[in-house]
Amino acid sequence: MSWAGPEDVYLSTSLASYLDKKLLVLLRDGRKLLGILRSFDQFANAVLEGACERVIVGDLYCDIPLGLYVIRGENVVLIGELEMDKDELPPHMTRVSTEEIKRAQKAEREASELKGTMIKRMDFLDMD
Repeated sequence: MSWAGPEDVYLSTSLASYLDKKLLVLLRDGRKLLGILRSFDQFANAVLEGACERVIVGDLYCDIPLGLYVIRGENVVLIGELEMDKDELPPHMTRVSTEEIKRAQKAEREASELKGTMIKRMDFLDMD
């Protein structure tokens, strides 16, 4: 019978290949985090160094710095590797300040609420 050594366990872990690489982490609540993977455990809890939250509204985006960030594994939907020196966004995207992106988010929420209200008002018209 052979026993697995610590190096065998380490190599069998899928996140091990992402250590010290820039990652995009999509969370259950829809947030997108970017940072360098420094540590993880068997539950996919992860530590990102130099983390930031990327907020995208239409053609606008903003990276909100978070610093060293611990992510609970049950909240992770997707993890993907990014190139360290390459910008990941299409050229038509415009980087804006945190204040501008918050205003854009608020306007988007208000437009969505208005659309929902209009649909509710039209419910009495049964078009079937």
